[in-house]
Amino acid sequence: MARIDESRPFVAVNIAVLTISDTRTPATDTSGDTLAERIQGAGHRVVARSIVRDEVAAIEAHLRDWIADAGIDVIITTGGTGITGRDVTPEAFERVIEKRIEGFGELFRMLSYQKVGSSTIQSRALGGVAHGTYLFALPGSPSACRDAWDDILRLQLDSRHRPCNLVELMPRLQEHMKAAE
Repeated sequence: MARIDESRPFVAVNIAVLTISDTRTPATDTSGDTLAERIQGAGHRVVARSIVRDEVAAIEAHLRDWIADAGIDVIITTGGTGITGRDVTPEAFERVIEKRIEGFGELFRMLSYQKVGSSTIQSRALGGVAHGTYLFALPGSPSACRDAWDDILRLQLDSRHRPCNLVELMPRLQEHMKAAE
């Protein structure tokens, strides 16, 4: 059974939050605020936060900059995961991800189905890894951010979570790079 093993040490990770929107501003970024509050409340650090327009090149450039920053362990985006013409976050992610974390999107949609029913098919939430950095693309609503953080990411980014978690894998995410040297 999944649980938090209090006998293990908690390891805080450095997380960057990127809001993808043509309309949000720092004053109206409720989804980014929701994530930042929950991240810090769980004991992690929000080390960067920004807003970028729904444009593949702009999103990709921001992701690449943060992926290259050794001080960022995880990037969580909010917005741009739907199916309209301006929703291009998954396309930007595909340009940078080395490995997909298929289970993240699947689990998110399963949890979302319990709340919004079949409307969850409109979400293209996804997760992946690029150069040792975890990336997660969440929908742009505060409730979707709460659900993804509270029910998935909070647990997987807790080093005490058993039987396994993403934090304990961090030292091994770039093994393929070291083998190529």
